[in-house]
Amino acid sequence: MSPIRLIAGVCTAQVLVQIGAFSVPALLPTLIAEWSMTNTEAGWVTGIFYLGYTVSVPVLVSLTDRVDPKRVYLFGLALVAVSAAGFALMADDFWTACLFRTIWGIGWAGTYMPGLKALSDLIEGPRQSRAVAVHAASIGISGAASFVIAETVAVWLDWRWAILLGAAGAALAFAVMAVVLPRRKPTPPEDGHAGLLDFRPVLRNKSALAYSLCYCVHTWEMSALRSWVVTFLAFTAVHTGATVGVFTPATIATSLGLIGVWASVSGNEVAIRFGRRNFIFGVFLASMAMACGIGFTSGVSYALAAGLSIVYAGLIWADSSSLTAGTVGSAEPGRRGATMAVHSALGYFGGFLGPLALGAILDLAGGASPAGWGIAFVHVAVILLVGPLALLILRPKGLAGDRPEPFG
Repeated sequence: MSPIRLIAGVCTAQVLVQIGAFSVPALLPTLIAEWSMTNTEAGWVTGIFYLGYTVSVPVLVSLTDRVDPKRVYLFGLALVAVSAAGFALMADDFWTACLFRTIWGIGWAGTYMPGLKALSDLIEGPRQSRAVAVHAASIGISGAASFVIAETVAVWLDWRWAILLGAAGAALAFAVMAVVLPRRKPTPPEDGHAGLLDFRPVLRNKSALAYSLCYCVHTWEMSALRSWVVTFLAFTAVHTGATVGVFTPATIATSLGLIGVWASVSGNEVAIRFGRRNFIFGVFLASMAMACGIGFTSGVSYALAAGLSIVYAGLIWADSSSLTAGTVGSAEPGRRGATMAVHSALGYFGGFLGPLALGAILDLAGGASPAGWGIAFVHVAVILLVGPLALLILRPKGLAGDRPEPFG
């Protein structure tokens, strides 16, 4: 199969399986009211998806070094379809919601990185970085669309139908990948050792580890914003008495995702041409500055909060593809699956903690208020310090095709 057809097939499936990914964050204000949840509980409902992902991804992605990635991928798609349908049809309180969101996260662990592993195994060299960026773009576009799709379906029908649509998308993705994705025999490690959960060689790879640690706090920040932006903007609209018109919180959340796709793909090109490590370093500093101020805008105006949220999303997503491409390109060929497992586990552990920490801090600050939202977002800036420190201490390498750069 040609690289273009392979990329198109995998990305089509990723769009379908991701179409319901953020239906729960999009509907979070409705679920909070319907189930009488605290902000901390709401943080668990959104964040536990990432915990399910984190605990399962080391096994599922490492398996792709030993078995055909297609088998793992189809398993993940089936699990997403079943869990999304279960949430839509049976979730009726905090605990059942957490159960199905956990299973949903496990299913996503079998699709995201295994799909990327299939691409990276078949596409090597300078084109690999761009394939990673296109893969991330397909996920970003469908994830962005899931906000406004969920809101629209919920208005027309009911919030359960909005989530059930995600189950249908995953089922269709299963049919697509069963036909499109070729089977491939895994490449054994060069030294002959292939312990399934032996990540010591991966952790000794300082270049890949640096990018993965950056990805951990990057995803912490990304998930905190994506999980709470609809609720944050809904509060801002009510608090300031704004008339939102067509620029509803879910519409703004969709705009965030679309801007993020452009920023991610463009950011990878900038990293290639001007230096990956220094580009990532600069993005972290800019994101930290934005995190320190955005929450306080909830007391100023809806337009300002929405506009800065879009700018903030562009900064957050700017280094997304660059970080993942850095890890993939730094991995030993026979341990690419294990390396991506560590990368993904660290990232989604951050994704689990981000929404939960923001919700808990919001409760500790006295609940939703301009000061509470401000303090909740400031914690993100503190967490992001891990990224620049990892770059300075571990000094990751650039990739094939990147412009050489001095660093440090």
